[in-house]
Amino acid sequence: MTQWVFDLGNSRVKCAPLHADGTLGEMHAFAYDDGVVAALDAAVQVPREASTAVLASVASPVRTATVVEWLTTRFGSISIARTQAALPGVPIAYGEPARMGVDRFLALLAARRRGAQPWLVVGVGTAVTVDLLDAQGRHLGGRIAPSPQLMRDALHAAAVQLPAQGGDYVEFAADTVDALASGCDGAALGLIERSLQQARELLGQRPALLLHGGGVAALASQLRDGERAPALVLEGLAVWARLGADA
Repeated sequence: MTQWVFDLGNSRVKCAPLHADGTLGEMHAFAYDDGVVAALDAAVQVPREASTAVLASVASPVRTATVVEWLTTRFGSISIARTQAALPGVPIAYGEPARMGVDRFLALLAARRRGAQPWLVVGVGTAVTVDLLDAQGRHLGGRIAPSPQLMRDALHAAAVQLPAQGGDYVEFAADTVDALASGCDGAALGLIERSLQQARELLGQRPALLLHGGGVAALASQLRDGERAPALVLEGLAVWARLGADA
C-alpha cells in the first residue's frame, strides 16, 4: 500500500510519501499559481489501486477542489483530516474543536510526537498562529494575528507609496523600507516573545519554541532558540493517519 500526505495551505501545497514506520519521505512544495496540477503529476507517481491519500486543507474552496479532483484520479482512497476534541495525549482547549484550524491541530499532534515537554508552536503563513501545549500534551489555547507579509500588503493597499516588499529588520530603522520590515516583523516577534513569557509564568518553565510555515525564514535570525520544522503539518498528518482516521 502506497500512502501520501497532503497539506493544502493558503498559497502552497506540500506533500510527501508516508513510510510504513510513520516517517515522511521527501517533501515537495508547489505554489497554486505555478501550475500545481502539472507539478503534482510530475512529483507524485503512485499505483492507483493500492494507494491512499491523507489530506488537510485550509485553502479556499476552489483551490481545495482542484487538488481533491486531482487526487480522485490518482489515489484509490482519500481521507480528509479534521480537528478533533482529543486524540491520545492531545486534548484540544476549544469548546468547539471544529472551529480550530486543522493545520494548528495537526501541528500540535506533531509537536507532541516530537517529545513529552511543553511546546509553543508558532506557524507563520498568511497568519501568525501561536499555540501552547503543556508537558502532559494538553492544549492550553493560542493566538492568531496577521503575518508580517499580510501587514505589509495591507499597508501598501492603504498607502501605495509604502512598498509591500523589501527592507531589513533593525531595532531602530533610518529609512522607510527598513522601518516597515522592522515594524511588521517586530510585531510578530513581540507576539511570540510575549507568548513565551506568559507561557513560562503559567507553566513554571519556558516551553520549547517550534516554528513552521513559509514566513518563518524572515524571522529566524531573531528567534535563534527556535526549532524550525518545515514539514510540521505533514508530520501531524502522519500521526492523524495512524490514530485519527478511526477516532
